[in-house]
Formats: sequence, structure tokens, C-alpha cells
Amino acid sequence: MEKGKKEGSEISRRTFIKASAAVGAAATITGFPAILRGAAPKEIIIGSIQPVTGPLPDIGIAAQRANKLAVDEINARGGIKSMGGAKLKLLLGDCEAKEEVGRIVAERQIKEGAVCLVGPFLSGVAMAIATLAEQRNVPFVIDVAALDAITAKGYKNVFRCFSKTEYFMSSMARYLDQIIKEKKVTIKRIAVTNAGDAFGRGQGAAFVKYIKDKKLPFEIVEHIEYPLGVKDLSTEVAKLKAAKPDILCPVSRPGDAKLLIREMYKQRVEVMGIISPGSPGWYEPEFVRDLDKLAYYVLDNVPWFNPNSKRFQEANARFEKLYPGKYLDCNSGYSYTGVLVIADALERAKSTDPEALREALRKTNFKDSPMIGGSIVFDEKGDNINAITAMVQVLPDPNMDQRVKVVLPKDGAQASYVFPWKQLWERG
Repeated sequence: MEKGKKEGSEISRRTFIKASAAVGAAATITGFPAILRGAAPKEIIIGSIQPVTGPLPDIGIAAQRANKLAVDEINARGGIKSMGGAKLKLLLGDCEAKEEVGRIVAERQIKEGAVCLVGPFLSGVAMAIATLAEQRNVPFVIDVAALDAITAKGYKNVFRCFSKTEYFMSSMARYLDQIIKEKKVTIKRIAVTNAGDAFGRGQGAAFVKYIKDKKLPFEIVEHIEYPLGVKDLSTEVAKLKAAKPDILCPVSRPGDAKLLIREMYKQRVEVMGIISPGSPGWYEPEFVRDLDKLAYYVLDNVPWFNPNSKRFQEANARFEKLYPGKYLDCNSGYSYTGVLVIADALERAKSTDPEALREALRKTNFKDSPMIGGSIVFDEKGDNINAITAMVQVLPDPNMDQRVKVVLPKDGAQASYVFPWKQLWERG
């Protein structure tokens, strides 16, 4: 059992969490239950910081929309009832995928009255905000950011809903071993690629280190790093082809994931498949839709939404109605959840006082999470001990929005996984 995890938190030992209560029939124009109108209660300000511009706008916009979806839902259901129905107000901030900008935006939001911060998808930006939150004594709930170093210092004001890198690596090793045994394949040679930002570098290096430290029976035949936002990967893919790996284990964003696949197709790089140790490039809607058949059969080890959760189903239906062609995924699902966790803590704290709110967050046991892993519970460093991962795969489906499916563990699988894959140039 992993260090820091409670017995029974492993997804292979549990089924996915049960459905939450249904939303009432009466609805407002945004699709939420109607509430009684009374005297306007005070507002509680939350700062949302996401990469809305720069190299990751699709992810940042989706995350910000999901933050707002949760705020609108909470307000429509009566606000923070322990504080007289106080409504949440979301301050929207764009970090531009830059650490220094993220810190500046967070500082501004605190000055404008934010009692808690949420965001920011990027680990480097999260580290910058975490330092500021500690200095300003303002609670900071990380919806998405995985780098272990963010919480390693034991900041008292930082709480992470998402999985940390340590949990990614142990899950990846377990799933990889399962695939090898079940499919009776031999995987010896692995190539690793990653973007050069804090998360990409950290996740890629952590995977290589984990293989070496655990003495797993794999040879890293190539480890390639490139800048975030790169526009061409032809040279890098040529190196991959020359290395002749059995599988590729990339840490990618949607843009470089598309470049990588297209260049592998062009150069006819033959591998048994792509299995990511955990990165967002391989399941985002833009990747799945733009690549179509070329996206098929990619496997990705990621924290994921619980497809059987009624809360997720209802939230996703609202999201798709508000933003046609979009849906909640791993990142936006956690962005939605991060605000729910803040609201839960505010309800229990009965106050916006930072000490009271921090203590409430520390005692969080949020059972109605729409993500896999069950209740959100923070350890002494602020990490969610139940933030586990699933293996998802892009599979053929007439509905592109339904192509990304949970395939492992089997007790939560939506479909059987395919491995080895059909080569990119053989898909018609």
C-alpha cells in the first residue's frame, strides 16, 4: 500500500462511488433548481486562476468554465446556508501559463477580497501561488496540478484535490504490469518524451526515476524533452524512430500530442502503442476530434471522473448544454470539484476567517465527489489521499464525445482495452 494512503483507498478494491442526490425538477434558466428569493445576502469571493491564454487556452477556458459551473450550482441551491445563504462570487484570472503572471493575478485577487483561491492547472504556477498564499495567509485549493514539490514543504494553506506525481507513478507501474500479463506481450524498450515546463519535466523525470529506483525490467532507450508550445517535432520523432522502442510513454499537452502523432504517422514510427504515465494531451476534446482515427488506442494513466456518479452526469449535462461540443473531463472535472470542496469547507467553517476556513479544509471528508477515488480527504501536507488514477483509452465510437473510456481497473471499466494497437498508417 502506498505511503500516505488509507487502507481501502485503492480503486481495485472498491467500486466507483455511489450516485448523489438528484437535482430538483424546478429549474432556473441555467438549469439549476429554483430557490426562494429574500434579502440579498453578502458575497463570498473566490479567486479562480487558470491559463486562459498562452499555449493552453482550451484547457484553461474549460477549467474556468467548470469553476463557474460549480459556483452557479451552489448559488442556485441556496448559497452557503450556514452564513445566511451567502452567495459565492468568482473572480476570473488568467495566468497565461506563466508562473510570475499567476502570482501577480493571485495577489490582485487577494487585494480584491478573495478569501480562497482555486486553480491553476499548471504545476509551476501552482508553486508560485502556493508560496504567496502562505505569505498572505489565504487558503489555496489546487484543483489540478500534480508536481510533488508543491505540497512537499508542508504549507498550512495549500490543499490539493488532484493526484500527486508519486501516486501517478505507482499506478502506472501496476497498470503496465497488468497489460503485459493479460495481453502476453513483451515490453522491454521504452521511450519517454515530455514538455519542458515544470509539470512535464517533473512527470517525465519521475517516471524514469521510478523505473530505475524500483528496478523494473525496462530499458529507457530515449528520453526527449522539448519546449512547451513547440511547433515542430520532426527531429524528436526521428530520434524516437531510430531508438526503436516497444512503447512510447509521453507527457504531453494537446498541441504537442497532435504534433507527435502526426509526425509518427508521417515517419511511420512503429510501436506497440502509446501509454502515457499521466498527462492531459491524450484525452482532451480537441485532440480526440482533430486526430480522429489517429487518436485511437492511446492509453493514459490519469485521475478521472466517475462515469457512474449521478452528480457528474448532471453536471456534465449542464456543461454540455452551456458549451455545445464540450464536456467535463479529468481537468475540468477536478476544476468543478475544487469549488465544491471550498463551498463544503465554508459551510462547515460558518465563516470566511482564514483560520476557520483552513481548519475546515484540513478536516475535509467530501463524500460527494464526482471523481474516482471516493471521499476527498487531505493528509498533513494537504494532499488528497484518495486521488487515485484510472487508465483511459481512446476507442472507436460514432459519438466523439464518448470515445475516451475507462478501461482499467476492471471494476470500473466502461470497455475492454486494445493492445497492441493497429499502426497509425493502417487505420484507413
